[in-house]
Amino acid sequence: MKIISNPSPSKWEKLSERPMIKQQKLMKTVDKVFYDIHRKGDKAVLSYSRRFDFPDQESFIVSSETIDEAAKLVSERLKQSIELARKNIEVFHRSQIEEAVKVETAPGVVCWRESRPIERVGIYVPGGTAPLFSTVLMLAVPAMIAGCSEIVLCTPPDKEGKIDPAILYTAKLAGVTKVFALGGIQAIGAMTFGTETVPKVYKIFGPGNQYVMAAKRSSQYYGVAIDMPAGPSEVLIIADQTCNPSFVAADLLSQAEHGPDSQVILLSCNKKVIKEVNKEIDNQLVALPRQDIAIQALKNSKAILFKDIEDCIAFSNLYAPEHLILAVENPSLVSREVINAGSVFLGNWSCESAGDYASGTNHTLPTSGFAKSFSGVSLDSFIKKITFQQISEEGIRSIGNAVETMAEAEKLYAHKNAMTLRQGVLAEKLITNIENSDEEV
Repeated sequence: MKIISNPSPSKWEKLSERPMIKQQKLMKTVDKVFYDIHRKGDKAVLSYSRRFDFPDQESFIVSSETIDEAAKLVSERLKQSIELARKNIEVFHRSQIEEAVKVETAPGVVCWRESRPIERVGIYVPGGTAPLFSTVLMLAVPAMIAGCSEIVLCTPPDKEGKIDPAILYTAKLAGVTKVFALGGIQAIGAMTFGTETVPKVYKIFGPGNQYVMAAKRSSQYYGVAIDMPAGPSEVLIIADQTCNPSFVAADLLSQAEHGPDSQVILLSCNKKVIKEVNKEIDNQLVALPRQDIAIQALKNSKAILFKDIEDCIAFSNLYAPEHLILAVENPSLVSREVINAGSVFLGNWSCESAGDYASGTNHTLPTSGFAKSFSGVSLDSFIKKITFQQISEEGIRSIGNAVETMAEAEKLYAHKNAMTLRQGVLAEKLITNIENSDEEV
């Protein structure tokens, strides 16, 4: 990791930049793949899958028999761990269910909001050297709680054309309805346009590399929503003299091993901490099977020395990390100053990998600084909120004049007339009631 000491605030913006592939190159590739899939459907999808993933691929449909067989290849110990994680994720996301609250905004005017599930959602799960079956839980479990009727999963096949059994087992456990052996841009394109085999979805979820992120971004131009711009993984750790350097190093490496384009950042106001953490990184790195990937990620990473924790927090808020670990004294107090972050881990014992797997929070989080404006995936990500209003005669009397006045000021006379007609009927009813009362007298 590159060590930087007391950078001036004028340099913070540059230091907060992520390693990026040139956007022009990215979008040119995405546009070409999308164009072909839009025109040729399954034929184009299979062609790209053969080129980028498995050369001998004949079909990308994963049968129910294949999914059932996968369960036999997953150890009981792993099944128990997956079930524990599933339950915790379900408990946390069920707590986010909101009851409709009716509010009388004016006499006779009642408004409320109700949730409805997104009917068909697409889940992208990275595979390859790190088959992220945990992502299946993070996305399919809240989708099932929300009531999504179709949950479509795409994940790339390995070099032998297979999908990791744990992904398939978890998919069935979590309620996924269809699975396809597809990865990269071609998976996002298939779910964006729909093909003879892959359903068109209404919203796409899931992390991925910069090509996947670019493809998700492009899918929005074709009327498909996305969860967020979730790209290469990242973590920022603020550590002071109370931290455990071996823990900090382990947390940095846990993100560095995700991919060569991942980024890890260490901030501290203590030179000794940075020195000890770097030493621990070297010690732990040699034992990692994915050390080559981690080494590449560390080349994009930084350890920055600041004068105090306040500056560390200020830089972190500018960086807006996907994961933020506060390995400091009184982390709860420090966390009050956190404005921008995907998910925050408080204290030495709150390792980021707990959130990745089994604490219950969602690990699909905004990266590349998008935590300034995006939240991580939650139950709300899988639902729409529809507003309702019911207006009585009393309500027309309460707000009718205001509506007419505002509509006329905007020169929208049909809008005004819709209220004027109703006010006229009420006026006639009032006159009739008065006349009837006089006759009775």
